[in-house]
Amino acid sequence: MAILEDIGASLLKGRARPLMEQINTALSEGVSASDILNEGMLPSMSKLGELFKNNQVFVPEVMRSAQAFNQALATLKPLMLNDAVQTRGTAVIGTVSGDKHDIGKNLVAIMLQGAGLNVIDLGSEVTAEQFCDAVVEHDAQIVAMSALLTTTMPYQGEVIRMLEERGLRSKVKVMVGGAPVTEEFAKSIGADAYTPDAGSAASRAIELLG
Repeated sequence: MAILEDIGASLLKGRARPLMEQINTALSEGVSASDILNEGMLPSMSKLGELFKNNQVFVPEVMRSAQAFNQALATLKPLMLNDAVQTRGTAVIGTVSGDKHDIGKNLVAIMLQGAGLNVIDLGSEVTAEQFCDAVVEHDAQIVAMSALLTTTMPYQGEVIRMLEERGLRSKVKVMVGGAPVTEEFAKSIGADAYTPDAGSAASRAIELLG
């Protein structure tokens, strides 16, 4: 459908005003809010993730598209309450305790949301208890942790240990990332996946959800 293609193109370019006009046109023509999201917007966010992963777009472009996406989502969500909309799963994400850095974490959250996941962003300096409580509260399938300091990186292992202690580890897939984090470190703490960038995180999350 041409209008959905137009919506996707505007989102990819981060053009919020044309995007909202096209969404209103689509709604007036009888296109459902869920179709606008699933067929118009999410494919473009997935493409954006691939472009970002391949260094074909950069943080400013991603942030513009993310702002447009969130503006559109605010309009569409109330209209989808009566639709049979199924997310691909729920991810709890945060930067671990002692670490205030959140730019990378924010990008991953955007990409996960753009991939169709329900994202619970806990912010920065998140404790193991807060991660575990959020998993229970939101029935999450993924825990995604960021650490940008070598001093806070080991705390990712503490979160995994608490997930085990509370009987939650078998219910979630754990993803870790951040500048000092490596594939070897991820394996050593028992994480399910390590991704070096936001674009990779989105595609890996979908793989983990099967």
